[in-house]
Formats: sequence, C-alpha cells, structure tokens
Amino acid sequence: MIRPFNNSLYEPDFENTKNTHYYDLDNYKGSEDGWQRGERVVFLVPLRDAAAHLPMFFRHMRNMTYPHHLVDMAFLVSDSSDNTMGILKDNLLELQHDPDPKIHFGEIIIFEKDFGQAIGQGFSDRHGFAAQGPRRKLMARARNWLSSVAVKPYHSWVYWRDVDVETVPTTIIEDLMHHNKDVIVPNVWRPLPDWLGNQQPYDLNSWQESDGGLQLASTLDEDAVIVEGYVEYATWRPHLAYLRDPYGDPEAEMPLDGIGGVSILSKAKVFKSGSNFPAFSFEKHAETEGFGKLSRRMGYDVVGLPHYVVWHIYEPSSDDLKHMEWMAKEEERQRQEKEIQAVYKKYWDQGFEDVSDAWAKERHYMMKNTDFRKQRKIEVDWSGEDDYEPAVKANAVKDQDRAANFYPQ
Repeated sequence: MIRPFNNSLYEPDFENTKNTHYYDLDNYKGSEDGWQRGERVVFLVPLRDAAAHLPMFFRHMRNMTYPHHLVDMAFLVSDSSDNTMGILKDNLLELQHDPDPKIHFGEIIIFEKDFGQAIGQGFSDRHGFAAQGPRRKLMARARNWLSSVAVKPYHSWVYWRDVDVETVPTTIIEDLMHHNKDVIVPNVWRPLPDWLGNQQPYDLNSWQESDGGLQLASTLDEDAVIVEGYVEYATWRPHLAYLRDPYGDPEAEMPLDGIGGVSILSKAKVFKSGSNFPAFSFEKHAETEGFGKLSRRMGYDVVGLPHYVVWHIYEPSSDDLKHMEWMAKEEERQRQEKEIQAVYKKYWDQGFEDVSDAWAKERHYMMKNTDFRKQRKIEVDWSGEDDYEPAVKANAVKDQDRAANFYPQ
C-alpha cells in the first residue's frame, strides 16, 4: 500500500493504465461472514481417475448455498487413465449453461499435468503402508502446483475438496467460515456395510501432537514420513475422527497439528504468505499433515470440528472384496440348501402322513372299552446296562482270536 505524506490512505488509480491491476491485500484477509461481504472462494480440486465420482461432486456443487458467483473453481487433472477430462468438461458445460443464472459459478480453470504417480487408485493400493511416503510427497507436489497457479490476489478463502465425498451439508462453506479460523477441517467418516459395522472413522490425518509422536519422530531418518493408522507407527495421538459424538455440539473446536485433505477451508493469506504442502519430510510429515504443522509453526491457528461430519464414499479393500465373494458363495449355498430341503419336505409329507391330529380325536373312541386298571406293569432291569458295551467288545475280541486260530485241514 502507498501512503502519502499526510498518512491518509491512498489508492493509486490505474484505470487508464493498460493491463495494470491494483489489489490492496488487506481487503482479502477473509472474515467470518464472507458470503455477506462478497468474499471470493476458490475451490481447488485435484483429480485422478475421477470420472466415476464427478457427477456426484457436481450435484453437491449445484446444491451449495454459498453464492455461486463468488465461487471460482480450479481443477488439476493428473496421471489419469479414464475419461476424467471428458466427464469434467461435460459436467461444467451443463452447470454453466443452466437456465437458472444463480447456478452459474465464477471463473473456472482446468489444468492438466502428470506427476508420475504410479500407485494404483484402488483402496488397498492407496492406503497400503509401503505406498504412503512416496504417495504423499507426490500428492504434495500436485497440491502446491495447483495452489500456486490458482490462488489469485482477490481470493479471500481457499477450499480444498476431494471429489469422492458422498454426503456433505450444502452449507459447508458458511459452516466452516463462520468460525473465522485460518485453517479448519470437519470430521470425516465413511459408511460401511452392516457386516463391517455400519460406519467408521475415515480420515485419521487430523490429530494433535503427542509425546509418543515426538519420540517416534526423533528415532526416524530425516526423509521418513509418519503416517497415521498403521501399526508400524504407533504415535498415540488424539485423533479428531475418534472424538466424534453423534449428539455432540457441531460448533465445538479442537486445536490440531496435522490435518487431512478431504475438506480444508483456509484463509487465502495462509498460502499467500508462504505456507504450503511439504513435498519432503517436514518434522517427519508431508502433504496435508505437513501443511498443518507448517501453518502452526508460522503462527496460524489450525482447528478441527469433531462433531461436524462429512461422509466419504465406501471403497472396499482387497480383504473386503474377498469377504464379499465368500458371502456371495455362502448365500448361494444356503439358497441351494433351502431348495433341497423344500424337496425333501415335499416327499416326506407325501410319504409319511401326519395322523397325530386324527389320533388325538379317535383315541378316546378306540380305547373307551379298555380297563387300564388291569394293565400289566412292566419293569425293566437296567442294572447291567453299563457292562453291555465292554462285554460286546470282549466277545468281538474272542471272535477275532477264534477266527485267527482257525486252520482248516
């Protein structure tokens, strides 16, 4: 900002200067009611083999309550083998040509750049322990590249969003923004099939530092990257995900050190001032967890909402798929067993008529002339019953010996 000698605020006039723009960055710091102040938000969305999830993502975007004309979007398509780019283009055209002008968004930019990510997109591929360090560092490079080219001087807020979020409040931006924090994340869970327990914490990357975590970090190589949720790295950290109470206050806040990347709302000044996603081991962390630690180190507040939840899609692991295959086979076996039992029951009913009801009716008439007082009482002596089986075995041995000693002349 330029100040004249009398210390009054001065804004230079470049209206008549070609291709020159002036921004007072003090006007883009971000406020708790940005939707009422006309503050612009840029959605940053990394995409890789995301064709199947894009229609769901754009349904969420269409229903979002934050004024659409104040929302810019930037997509980075990388290392994709499916039709992510084509599906993205089709959905954007449909969205921006909607008859209702309130549906239209602001500036939309699509970038395409490959980073050599060779790890598969399957659940077990992405979440396998061995893949975590290299994968996180590559993802950090992609995020930094996207933020460096997409965050403009006039953006007050930056919202990172994974494309495979299944359920999210339409007021997600306002709900996070009104906390007026530099960096804030919701809790992230995922639904599960009933046989797996119905639901489960998903994002374990949002946590508070612990003595165990610091001690573990001190024993690792300088390039090591700690990842949460793996027995190889026992940190004993309090995780945002595990502190959820379904009936808890959604406004409750929890200070964090590391954060997950499913849904991050950050003031744009955090990125403009130099914070980023470390593509190397920063305090033994990288990518979003490293971003949380770095932002805290720079003096920004980083918080999470333990009782405010968004739901990630369910992706079956390799073990889940094997179990589902077994369940399908077991279901077919039980179906066939029921069919066989039905056939047996049919022929049993036909071959053995149940006359118990008829006997209950006719018994009185058949036995009415019988004097039961003259019935002979029969008593059975069971005293030697326990000796029967040993005697049988002894006789069997004698028979075997007799057969063995028999030599016909």
